[in-house]
Amino acid sequence: MQTRAKTRTLAELGLTAKTAGEVRVTGLSVDSRNVKEGHLFAALPGTKVHGGEFIQYALRMKAAAVLTDPEGAAIAADVLAESDAALVVVEDPREALAFSAALWFEAQPEIQVAVTGTNGKTSVATFTRQLWIEMGAEAVNIGTTGIEGAFTAPLQHTTPEPITLHRALAEMADAGITHAAMEASSHGLAQRRVDAVRLLAAGFTNLSQDHLDYHADFEDYFAAKAGLFNRVLSEDGTAVINIDDPWGPRMAEVAADRGQDVLTVGRDQDAALRIRGQRFDATGQELRFEWGGQIRQARLALIGGFQAENALMAAGLCIATGSDPEETFDTLHLLQTVRGRMQLAARRDNQATVFVDYAHTPEALATALKALRPHVLGRLVVAFGAGGDRDTSKRPLMGRAAADYADQVFVTDDNPRSEDPDLIRAQVLAGARKGSADISEVGDRAEAILRAVDALSPGDTLLIAGKGHESGQVIGDVTLPFDDVEQASVAVAALDGKGL
Repeated sequence: MQTRAKTRTLAELGLTAKTAGEVRVTGLSVDSRNVKEGHLFAALPGTKVHGGEFIQYALRMKAAAVLTDPEGAAIAADVLAESDAALVVVEDPREALAFSAALWFEAQPEIQVAVTGTNGKTSVATFTRQLWIEMGAEAVNIGTTGIEGAFTAPLQHTTPEPITLHRALAEMADAGITHAAMEASSHGLAQRRVDAVRLLAAGFTNLSQDHLDYHADFEDYFAAKAGLFNRVLSEDGTAVINIDDPWGPRMAEVAADRGQDVLTVGRDQDAALRIRGQRFDATGQELRFEWGGQIRQARLALIGGFQAENALMAAGLCIATGSDPEETFDTLHLLQTVRGRMQLAARRDNQATVFVDYAHTPEALATALKALRPHVLGRLVVAFGAGGDRDTSKRPLMGRAAADYADQVFVTDDNPRSEDPDLIRAQVLAGARKGSADISEVGDRAEAILRAVDALSPGDTLLIAGKGHESGQVIGDVTLPFDDVEQASVAVAALDGKGL
């Protein structure tokens, strides 16, 4: 579905052109290669090049209007002067595009929530969708793993750009989807991709080191996340906050200052959804928690203590959007692990287990290993690497986290991208060698997984970290097929003589 109406005036899209007269557009484009006759082309500022450089190509494709900022207008001043296309110049074209896309596509699911944080976004969004579906709603989650649930579609970004996002929301609404849980990445929030999404509630999981290659510092990173509460979620919405995270109380203040109701989750004695105790076993955990002064208990088929926080965050979002608390709590035992998030990938004949997780930051890796430890009878082994063309300062920190919380460490390649993988591993190893674990370096990821699986004795557990659900490995500018879960299964089959 390209449009919900054949044409719209710029005024109907909330835009005012510098030129006089009514201008009608036939569609929206943010990529000049997708421009068709009559489109509104959004020339947005970028991290490497300004979209104003592509206005000339959009005009050649007979765009009827251009939305940009003063810099973009200056870049294309010559071609714009020779064109009849309407020009809309605003200080924040990303925000303007978000609201225009919402007006163009119109429909959205009736009940929508978004969740932000360094770690846990995918799990919380997926758990929220699972709970809604079990309680009878037509629901989806939107994010890193695409659109999943009662409506499915792939996505290229955790938080899609506004045209893609609002087209998908309209298609889902037309298909009868009533509930949507969305991941809101820091990039997506900073770039105003979710600004016109009508949310009833929003969640904050945690904040730790990540994306500092994009954000200037932690304060800038926090400010991007806080945009979900002080800008996107309306004053009458509900903020669901993990109060145990060091940044949680501050985010709760942001929400309260906005006038939002705040529902807190955590072990803190004042948390509305308070974790009172956990007991771990090989396949999951028993969770004891408190709500409204009453103690409750639920069985979670989820590995890792932090999954209790994610599950209760999801429950909080359901309650905040009208679900019955008792029905929500009674549904917790049905939650299933998210693909690539503490996923049991394989089990050896000696009962040693292999898990795959997306942990790709120092805090996430430490959290994953600490969370696995209570489930492990023997040694805890980890195989991981660090991505290229990303924040380099976290690499030694990831190495140290692995060596501090695992017994044996295999440092391998992640997605080296354009960087020298040997150099990336050296930076990770610099941190790992400061710990007490046994350290091995194996560049080839498939070989590293095979060696790590081979090292498992009865009662041991291997965590393959960093790539999670990803089905490819980016080397240079090429993406090669690679799936950690598949590789773990292949390694176990080969070593245990099961065949393929």
